[in-house]
Amino acid sequence: MKKAVLDLTGCKYWHELHKRIKKTLEFPDYYGENLDAFWDCINRDCDVDFLTVVGSSTVASELKPTVDSILGMLEENKQFWKDTECPFNYEILS
Repeated sequence: MKKAVLDLTGCKYWHELHKRIKKTLEFPDYYGENLDAFWDCINRDCDVDFLTVVGSSTVASELKPTVDSILGMLEENKQFWKDTECPFNYEILS
């Protein structure tokens, strides 16, 4: 099982948020740093089986809607893969 920790603590900028995501989840170079690209990569190109998200409550207020969307996509991804040989799971520690 491959685990990763996505630390969003104190993240202030859109670009910084996506750089952390890309690095933590080892997304490919073509990752487009937007929500559509996040979904495509988390659902198709990510080999992390368990993701721990920390610091999501400490991001800049402008990023909170985006982070909420990302957390929702993690749940969608969990449901998508739940009955397969490669289940995905996550936890949020803020």
